[in-house]
Amino acid sequence: MKSALAKTIMKTSSKVWAALLILSFALTGCGVMFGGSRFNYSIIAKDHPNANIYVDGNNVGTGFATGFYPRNRPLTVKLRQDGCENKSETFHNTFRTVNFALSVIMWGVPGMAIDLGTGAAYKPDHVNNPSIQRMNDKYFVFTVAYPGCPTE
Repeated sequence: MKSALAKTIMKTSSKVWAALLILSFALTGCGVMFGGSRFNYSIIAKDHPNANIYVDGNNVGTGFATGFYPRNRPLTVKLRQDGCENKSETFHNTFRTVNFALSVIMWGVPGMAIDLGTGAAYKPDHVNNPSIQRMNDKYFVFTVAYPGCPTE
């Protein structure tokens, strides 16, 4: 038979777990749940496998690169290759309207504030930029042309 202390601890821990579960659902939004505040990217230097790829001034690869990037900022990519002028392209983001509307409907003001505050309310603008390919909610492929540089 369980002691009174053990029963009290079990009841308390059950209440704590239930409160944490409710709090985790209450302090989130659709954007955070179904996309997060960052997205996975792949960047392809089209027809230039030796071009160095830079994101935010950091070299992230040569010819092809992958990584994570915040949703609430435009992605600026620079290509550099010996004998060629540098190429810079900025990929802008757009508002995730449907996801944001679901956050407002399901979680109200807290869901809206969390999606806006974390950046989860945004995504790369793949609809208006054919150089961006949306693979899913969390993964985008960016193709950067390098027309001023001869192909190999």
